[in-house]
Amino acid sequence: MVETLYQNISDGLFEAFKKIKLVISDVDGVLSDGKIYMTASGDEIKSFNAKDGSGIVALRSCSVEFGVITGRESPLVERRMKSLGARYICQGVRDKCREFDRIRAEMEIEPEECLYIGDDVIDLPLMRAVGIGAAVRDAHPLVLREADFVTVNIGGNGAVREVTDIILQCHGMLDHKEISQ
Repeated sequence: MVETLYQNISDGLFEAFKKIKLVISDVDGVLSDGKIYMTASGDEIKSFNAKDGSGIVALRSCSVEFGVITGRESPLVERRMKSLGARYICQGVRDKCREFDRIRAEMEIEPEECLYIGDDVIDLPLMRAVGIGAAVRDAHPLVLREADFVTVNIGGNGAVREVTDIILQCHGMLDHKEISQ
């Protein structure tokens, strides 16, 4: 077993984390708490956790790319992900696996070099297609059942940061990263 800041994980899972070159995340329920607030004028409001943002930025220090693949479309997501330097911002996607294959081909990497973090049943096909299929702690029970890794934190509350910290730990960079949100 390997001790991380959040939980102990098996040696095999830690070795799988070492191989990761791309982290892909769902948005609603993972990078946000899943709540969508609508104003009277129809504007959408979401909440993003600054800790997750810091972890995403820190991934660059170990040459790991970050992206989102989501079925919804939101200018807020575009703005937030661009501010964090996310390489891939894929919104309005119906077939997440097809989009993942396109990204993977562009990066010239294998599925085992990729991690996807999701929270709902729509995420299961992509979770099955990557090296590590991760789920936030408050994910749908079917997702929790199939996940290779389940975060201690819930979606929108540091779950993505937990994943990024483990990757940084694998590269010996957890205590040395320069981050900004």
